Amino acid sequence: MTADTLAALLLARADDDRPGLLFEDRVWSWRSHVAACRGAAAWLDERAPAGPPHVGVLSDNVPELVFLLGAAALSGRVVVALNPTRSVGELTEDARATDVGLLLWDAPYEKLGRGVADELGADSAPLSELTATPNADPAATSGAPRDTPEIAPGTLAMLIFTSGTSGRPRAVRITQRKIAVPGVALAAMLTPQDVVYCSMPLFHSGAVMAAYAPAVASGAALALRRKFSASGLLPDVRRYGCTYLQYVGKALSYVLATPQLPDDADNPLKIAFGNEGSATATRRFGERFGCYVIDAFGSTETAISVSPDPAGPPGCLGRLPEGIEIRDPLTGRPCPPGRIEDGRLLNPDEAIGELVNTTGLGLFEGYYNNPGADAERMREGAFWSGDMAYADPDGYVFFAGRGTERLRVDGENLAVAPIEAVLRECPGVIEAAVYPVPDAAAGDQVMAALIVEGPFDPAAFAGFLDGRRDLGAKSMPRYVRISGGLPQTPSNKVIKRLLAKEGWRTPDPIWWRPRSSGFVLLGAEDVAAIEREFTRHGRQHLLER
Repeated sequence: MTADTLAALLLARADDDRPGLLFEDRVWSWRSHVAACRGAAAWLDERAPAGPPHVGVLSDNVPELVFLLGAAALSGRVVVALNPTRSVGELTEDARATDVGLLLWDAPYEKLGRGVADELGADSAPLSELTATPNADPAATSGAPRDTPEIAPGTLAMLIFTSGTSGRPRAVRITQRKIAVPGVALAAMLTPQDVVYCSMPLFHSGAVMAAYAPAVASGAALALRRKFSASGLLPDVRRYGCTYLQYVGKALSYVLATPQLPDDADNPLKIAFGNEGSATATRRFGERFGCYVIDAFGSTETAISVSPDPAGPPGCLGRLPEGIEIRDPLTGRPCPPGRIEDGRLLNPDEAIGELVNTTGLGLFEGYYNNPGADAERMREGAFWSGDMAYADPDGYVFFAGRGTERLRVDGENLAVAPIEAVLRECPGVIEAAVYPVPDAAAGDQVMAALIVEGPFDPAAFAGFLDGRRDLGAKSMPRYVRISGGLPQTPSNKVIKRLLAKEGWRTPDPIWWRPRSSGFVLLGAEDVAAIEREFTRHGRQHLLER
């Protein structure tokens, strides 16, 4: 057994009597945690099909899900992490594409799980059957201790789907090494006395690799919450004594939208680690809750990572690592540095490109049974991430959005991420999402969906935008949607393709700026006039997308 496997990290905890798992009012030592994983593996030996068929699971963050992950690690089985917010039809396609032969479900998803299993013609069972007495002493844990097979670093442990914000999710191969390596790296910030808070879903790679894995590697306790709650985060941190939490960017914004109290910083939290947090949100979160926020760049594929650099300019991901380049996706040539003045990128057409690992795959082990997707990412030995970025002359890199998050306004290419960063700094704005809607004549117009505190003040918003030197005239939102919530994946990523599809045809109030003056409320007559313009230019088909 090698040290770069999840199995080895778990077995190192097998005789550890310190707290290893906290959930609601229950506590498991690491010893009983590992014993429960062994018991779950023994149960799978009796119930799950032999050979390639995999074990699918529909569950929130509950202890049995953690034991299932451990069982897979110790037995060499493969867990398919299914997204319980998807429909029976979508999940059936996902499960069929990933060779699911047994489907386990947590109680809230029984109907969904049974429906998918029926469509597949597969066996199904409650997740709770994995371990009949999960809080018992090791000797009483369901299933006798079993011999652990030799597990290689490249052994497949999980299949995790990409978030699917811009299209159909793809199943990423998650090997033992792919979990262990980030777990060991992040464990360097922890001790066995720490407590890791995990409220992001464990069917997403962020929670597995940046919460679960470092807890196992360090011996810190893992505190689970069934589902993320903005208002519940601080009470949980205090209740369990959490010193480290894992997040995604939107979650920080929602926590910051909760009422601020004078004693918010009176808590044990030391580190918040995650990705896609805006510069404004990470700064405000650290100041409000008295912790150090580390916002790193990464994806489920983990082929490219950029280490944060506190000495870098605001909003940067860090320095561009050796072997990672920003390339023009059309020509394949490296992009020149960005010319930046007052925080505004002056040459986006030539500076913004795709992040590429020129040395190979990193920790990416490929997509499962999807050679077309593999070929899309791999070109001539380099990994093309689909993530857009630009670098300043000093080598600091700035995220510019996904490949699907670019706009072309009046012949100029724009990236959404810098616009969103500005909008989030506007007083009263809790969250912002920027996306393209078609222009009646050519190209796109900029649209923003905002979640705001209190009533929207269009004059104040226009004044804020007009005072920003880091926002060019073509980057100014033409349409602003005021919404009570944005469509999201369970990992809190905004599904912009849904917003773009709706455009201004939504019951939410839409403010627009027909000229360089202020924003006015979009009415039925305005919509009719806009759509007549599309017809006049022969672009009415774009309204049907």
